[in-house]
Amino acid sequence: MIREFRLPDLGEGLTESEIVNWHIAVGDTVTLNQVIADVETAKAVVELPSPYEGIVSQLHEAAGSVVAVGAPIVSFDVGGAAGSSAESAAPDSLGEDEPQKRTPNLVGYGAVPEKAGRPARRRPASGNHPPAVPAPVGEQGVPPQEPRPSKERPRSTPPVRKLARDLGINLEQVEGTGPDGLIVRHDVTRAAEGMSSPAHLRPSPAVAPAEAGPGSNASRAGSRETRIPIAGMRKHTAAAMVASAFTAPHVTVFLTVDVTASVELLTRLRTQPAFEGLKLTPLTLAAKAVCLALARHPSLNSRWDESAREIVHYGYVNLGIAAATPRGLMVPNVKDAQALGLRDLAAALGSLAQTARAGKTTPADLAGGTFSISNVGVFGIDSGTPVLNPGEAGILALGAVREQPWAHEGALALRQVMTLSLSFDHRLVDGEQGARFLSDVGLVLSEPAMALALA
Repeated sequence: MIREFRLPDLGEGLTESEIVNWHIAVGDTVTLNQVIADVETAKAVVELPSPYEGIVSQLHEAAGSVVAVGAPIVSFDVGGAAGSSAESAAPDSLGEDEPQKRTPNLVGYGAVPEKAGRPARRRPASGNHPPAVPAPVGEQGVPPQEPRPSKERPRSTPPVRKLARDLGINLEQVEGTGPDGLIVRHDVTRAAEGMSSPAHLRPSPAVAPAEAGPGSNASRAGSRETRIPIAGMRKHTAAAMVASAFTAPHVTVFLTVDVTASVELLTRLRTQPAFEGLKLTPLTLAAKAVCLALARHPSLNSRWDESAREIVHYGYVNLGIAAATPRGLMVPNVKDAQALGLRDLAAALGSLAQTARAGKTTPADLAGGTFSISNVGVFGIDSGTPVLNPGEAGILALGAVREQPWAHEGALALRQVMTLSLSFDHRLVDGEQGARFLSDVGLVLSEPAMALALA
């Protein structure tokens, strides 16, 4: 028996994804949940598990192809067995008279189920419920959707349930925001962050390199142009940045500070056993300074909820840090950064960057950021006007640390100097608030001992 696996929605609302590479070939024997491909969403490159056990009979799309959600990507010969966990995890089975089609929207939920008599509903987790009474037909001839029993076990998919187990989240206490109340990955990560109700997803910015990469149209011999398809991270980044630029009124302020004391502190810390093996840079101290300043200026750690007509202030800091990767710039975030000491924060930043460079950043690592830092100084840039992550109130750019003449203790001396650039959403942050926040960050970087006064 041949079973098609259709591309699921790996990003909770995306319409397409790019197949980065296949881990299987025609004729290979595949086991259930074996990783069969790497697929790029708007957030990250994720591993795609197989919903079937069998032999690969056909690959419908080549590596580098951009595929619409719901399109077949691979077929399996599963013999006579059902062979799929996807069908048992499907939210609802098709009725006898429904057409044999379905747009998949979940991991492992891509195959059209076979029609074999009247399908059975799932058994509720507890309690006895009378049989469902057929609902009246609506004006358009389509029966209204049948409500789920109140005691039915939470609806989710195997990857989401695994994530919940890993994070210690009880799905009974999570409100689903997916179709018909389905619990999706973002609901679980929001619950883990201590939110009482899930919020909208915020795409994380990622910038693809200018060179042609896998799947690009190679320039023809003698051609003076190279055309690169707008797809994957670049396409979603463009949409997110345009939405941010034309939704949130950006304001950028700058501050140049003497960071000689911070540079000297980092030199001393590198000799301490407690910091052995950790990478200590001005970013490390800037991250700590940002966490301290956000506690004093909560408007910078907030978001504008247009649908609810509310301003949401976060009681935690999920600190996004730009990281260069082979597939472009990504902004994963350190969860609850405000609770970390300098050593643990340095370790978290190092782990975050290493994971990103290895291409193993997960959507959960990229979701839920509340404030971001972009370290443009590593590229020799002094300052800029960074664009906000959609849904965030502020982003700080760190310029290069340069030795230059500076007024110090009444005389001119060579000092280590850095320029800070802060962009903020003027709906949420007044000019005074933005200026005071940036001043506090600069104060800690110019004199690290001031961190004790701000804590």
